[in-house]
Amino acid sequence: MEEQDVVSVHVEDGIAWVNFARPEKRNAMSPTLNRRMMDVLDELEFREDVGVLVLGGEGTAWSAGMDLKEYFRETEAQGLRGVRKSQRESYGWFRRLRWFQKPTIAMVNGWCFGGGFGPLFACDLAISADEAKYGLSEINWGILPGGGVTKVVVDLLPMRDAMWLTLTGDLIDGKQAAAMRLVNESVPLDRLKERTTEVAKMLLEKNPVTLKFAKDAVRRVGLMTYDEAEDYLVRMQEACNFHDKTDGRKEGIRQFIDEKSYKPGLGAYDKSKAQPR
Repeated sequence: MEEQDVVSVHVEDGIAWVNFARPEKRNAMSPTLNRRMMDVLDELEFREDVGVLVLGGEGTAWSAGMDLKEYFRETEAQGLRGVRKSQRESYGWFRRLRWFQKPTIAMVNGWCFGGGFGPLFACDLAISADEAKYGLSEINWGILPGGGVTKVVVDLLPMRDAMWLTLTGDLIDGKQAAAMRLVNESVPLDRLKERTTEVAKMLLEKNPVTLKFAKDAVRRVGLMTYDEAEDYLVRMQEACNFHDKTDGRKEGIRQFIDEKSYKPGLGAYDKSKAQPR
């Protein structure tokens, strides 16, 4: 199979719709898919017609995790060198997705197992179908949830929920995942794309430079002391002001104070009025 066949990409109205495309394998992540995802992220990250990336899955699954045959058995047959190469390829694109230039949304339509928690966490937001199923099946075949997955559930979930999923391998649906805060919200499957599009359009209204700095800040400050975070956020705002060639901070204040054309608590300022410096 050609590498481009395992991931589908469609860009429309500022949204890049990226889908895992191995539906016959429940979109299990193979070395080929992992390599292709890195290429896709490279291709999309600085495209001017892309403001938001949505990561979905074709067929009835989002991703069933790592392909047991290709990712584990076949790479382990190549020895430590093969194992480490496959790990670099998978963890590498998860990392790239965590720090992607544009905001990202996981649109979870179906099965999300094991290693699938890696890209789920890497996306900034997550919208689930009520019918989706989540689980850490690793305990059932004798391994730990690796590749950062244990860290994912500890960071996202209360300890009891993290322990439950890790030790039992039990399945939860989209509504339970939303209640645990594994995802932002859950909607019926027939409304999943509609709701994801609404959220994406909400993000497209915001200042894109500020979005990047804000999402990075959320991921960074959790491990800082309050004083470290306070100083870091001051410097991040200063850097954001420098990189934003539209002076969005000043423009937003101008529209609010001088024009009285919008209210910050009710929506974003009009980016089309900004003049690049």
